[in-house]
Amino acid sequence: MDANLDALAVGGMALSAVVLVTGTANMVIMASLWVLYHSLVSVGQLWYSFGWESQLLETGFLSIFLCPLWTLSQVPPRCPPSLISIWTFRWLIVRIMLGATQPVPNPMSYYMHFSPWWFHRFETISNHLVELVFPFFTFLGRRMCVVNGAVQVLFQAVLITSGNLSFLNWLTIVPSLACFDDAALGFLFSSKSGAKKAVLEIQKEEAAGRTLKPSKGMFIRRVVNVSLAVLIGYLSVPVVMNLFSSKQVMNTSFDPLRIVNTYGAFGSITKERTEVIFQGTLSGDPKDPEALWEEYQFLCKPGDVQRRPCFISPYHYRLDWLMWFAAFQTYEQSEWVIHIAGRLLSNDSSVLSLIDYNPFQGRDTPRWVRGEHFRYRFTPPGSSSAAEGKWWLRKRIGAYFPAVDLEGLRGYFQSRSWPHPHLKPGSRT
Repeated sequence: MDANLDALAVGGMALSAVVLVTGTANMVIMASLWVLYHSLVSVGQLWYSFGWESQLLETGFLSIFLCPLWTLSQVPPRCPPSLISIWTFRWLIVRIMLGATQPVPNPMSYYMHFSPWWFHRFETISNHLVELVFPFFTFLGRRMCVVNGAVQVLFQAVLITSGNLSFLNWLTIVPSLACFDDAALGFLFSSKSGAKKAVLEIQKEEAAGRTLKPSKGMFIRRVVNVSLAVLIGYLSVPVVMNLFSSKQVMNTSFDPLRIVNTYGAFGSITKERTEVIFQGTLSGDPKDPEALWEEYQFLCKPGDVQRRPCFISPYHYRLDWLMWFAAFQTYEQSEWVIHIAGRLLSNDSSVLSLIDYNPFQGRDTPRWVRGEHFRYRFTPPGSSSAAEGKWWLRKRIGAYFPAVDLEGLRGYFQSRSWPHPHLKPGSRT
């Protein structure tokens, strides 16, 4: 299974590299990329349950129809992107913003958090305008559409700077670009650029009334474009009905291929940050008050109060994100947390590769692992804690899950058909 998943990922990276290096793509390449990623999402279960997985799939599907069937050309003269394809992207950005609402903060998040009150009010007003008003500029003519595109790109740039939202904001910029046209984006390209010269030549021919001689291929392409419009329109019906529903659901697909979806990243959010901290001990008795509990540290999520928030976007630390979701649920609702604990008890290398610090590296494996629940908040600037180098203040809420050992987890794992972790010979003295 791991080899097959690796093969899918490597294949996708190779095709993506072709597009990136050459600046060209065709329907075959884009369709292949869409199928490969759809395969990963379909088998990824919880690890691929984030809303932007569907957004990436929808963006990828629409991108297929921007490209010629076979030709690899930066500006294919006989097959320019159709207006229908452009509008499907505009419809996508409208839905994303109407559905949208900081799981893993970055260093800038700290300073944004302690901004003056008037700045937070400005943020709130701006957020509502960008997400609820500007999307409708898309339907008010070229100039207003370009204004919306510029606002959305700027908004995503601010979010990239102030938060670690995986590749979500980078991905959202893609449909925003459909709000621009050649005239609006021409200044970005050198007049010596071959692509720009080709575009200008096509524009001159269109202005002079010279058009390409109709061909069978062009007719087929028009049929495909119209079919795309009909398909997107049909699949948008439940999405629009959901948008106006009093029981609106977010981040949902109404078709198995995830072609048209509802969005709403962080449609509901908690007022406080809570974190689950894994701890292990070598003590034989977890109830011993003298037992030394040592903490595991994840790659980016808050743990050690003196560790500065990190930059990860556009990368996606999936385990860190899932731990954030688990923190405002119970371990009974997030059973995979206990699965992680079992793998830590056996010093499983595949799980340890997903975290930053294993306190038992090069030592005996822990006899017990537990989950502690803490409430975190940023250290106020100028405070004594900040002077000590602390980025966070935390307060224990209680136990998230009780201390567990390998033998005690045997029945738990068996009841869920999970393979029971085993200690390697010599891993414990």
